[in-house]
Amino acid sequence: MLALAFACGPVLAAGDPPAETRDPVIEKATAATKRQDWASAADVLKGGLATDPNNASYHNLYAYSLRKSANPDMNLVFKHYNEALRIDPKHRGAHEYIGEAYLMVGNLPKAKEHLSALDKLCFFPCVEYTDLKKSIAEYEKKR
Repeated sequence: MLALAFACGPVLAAGDPPAETRDPVIEKATAATKRQDWASAADVLKGGLATDPNNASYHNLYAYSLRKSANPDMNLVFKHYNEALRIDPKHRGAHEYIGEAYLMVGNLPKAKEHLSALDKLCFFPCVEYTDLKKSIAEYEKKR
């Protein structure tokens, strides 16, 4: 029995998930968003995009920081959310945030499209689905 346990040990270890790598761009942007310093977050992410233009998370968070700013350029916001989704069509955060952006411009059907996409992506309800569903319900209540 003991020999079997030792023999299986390396197999189990090989199946362990890889350690998370830290991304300094995401860390700096997250710190800025926690302070609601949208301009700093956008600057950090814009710099990240200059060196890694195919990073869906950078596009998503850049669009988020632009959207949260005082006078968001919604065309630029949608450009970057759509780019995030082009790079990674299963990016749950981008689906949630673009859905919220569509609510900002009064496009409920498009917001619901992204809620539907999240419903398909999340085996169990995920936080992105739950948050967008709540935002849509609040939007509908106000109308």
